[in-house]
Amino acid sequence: MIFERTSYLQKLVQAQGNGMIKIVTGIRRCGKSFLLFNIFRQYLIQHGINEQHLVCLSMDDMRNEKLRNPKRLLEYLDAHIINDGTKTFVIIDEVQFVKNFVDVLLSLTHMPNVEAYVSGSNSRFLSSDVVTEFRGRGWEIRIHPLSFAEYYGALGGDISNAYLTYLRYGGLPQVALIEDIEGKKNFLQSIFETTYLRDVIERNHLRNPDGMKELIRILASAIGASTNPSRIAKTFKSVAQMDIKSETINAYINHLQDAFIINEALRYDVKGRKYIGTETKYYFEDLGIRNMLLNYRQEDEKSHLMENAIYNELRRRGATVDVGMVEIWGKDNQEQNIRKQTEIDFVVNKMPQKIYIQSALELSSRAKTAQEQRPLINVNDNFKKVIIVGEQCLPWINEDGVQIISVYDFLMGNDDIV
Repeated sequence: MIFERTSYLQKLVQAQGNGMIKIVTGIRRCGKSFLLFNIFRQYLIQHGINEQHLVCLSMDDMRNEKLRNPKRLLEYLDAHIINDGTKTFVIIDEVQFVKNFVDVLLSLTHMPNVEAYVSGSNSRFLSSDVVTEFRGRGWEIRIHPLSFAEYYGALGGDISNAYLTYLRYGGLPQVALIEDIEGKKNFLQSIFETTYLRDVIERNHLRNPDGMKELIRILASAIGASTNPSRIAKTFKSVAQMDIKSETINAYINHLQDAFIINEALRYDVKGRKYIGTETKYYFEDLGIRNMLLNYRQEDEKSHLMENAIYNELRRRGATVDVGMVEIWGKDNQEQNIRKQTEIDFVVNKMPQKIYIQSALELSSRAKTAQEQRPLINVNDNFKKVIIVGEQCLPWINEDGVQIISVYDFLMGNDDIV
């Protein structure tokens, strides 16, 4: 079974000729190697690149052990790059096995007839700042776990069941291919303990791995909720009986973001047009990992899982995503008029567009609809305003100019939102 990664293939193709090393990054097991060695390689062959102009190396293969020496690797590449006017495509996976791999790859930028694509999986290469090591000669192509459209396009079946399975077990390709439930759970548990967690602990030389484990669980239980390191520190003290400084928690959160395990959405004052640095929301790159961390105990929180899935899809489409704060008039307990802050789930920016999005599990009544759209219609601008609902429905625009769309249509790409 093949998962079509069309959007990433397009990015690989569009990056040709930019004179840079194309660096494919992303969380482990999201499909980087398959994208390069199967999908991209097959594309090149179908478009006239013959085998002589393809140099593909997996550096974790023991048969290539000698090539882990940087000088030997350069000698090998020099011998296999043909100077006949046709470009040679160099594709190297697990490049971190090569000592001083950055210098080796930068040497290829001096060869105008070479297009180089690389990926890696160690803790250093997973870092989101790896591109800076290439001194302006690295072009990052970020890969995510399967989108729902990629997932459902390959597996098919009843879309409602597929959606629920996707929310529960996430979009890692290997997990999607495992048919039995226990197999999915065991794989997620294993890859988190032996790979994701180990990467973070080893790369950052953490002296309190138990604290990191507990932090990930706390963040997993609070997706879609605003928080900050000080509040999490109090949770540690009251729930986990651990006394960890907020500065340490902030550093741990940065480590998790650096390894692509979690992402953040900053709070943004829509009318004041400024960021509010007091609290942040965190979302998981893969929902399967998030649910495994909680032993699948919060699966009934479909609204938060749906919100996380929407956030991931917006990021996959290349948008920046913030949490919007809007000041509106309301009533206090004595029915007095007061100003209060209300939230827009997502303020989405993808030039030249800006979109305001609310995530709502259902719109069962006029009162519920009014509640969900109230922050949207209190924004005094003409940008698009959308409510994504967690049920199947035909898309429409109501009398207040708010677009209503099903989460199924959104995740499948049957929309014009972003």
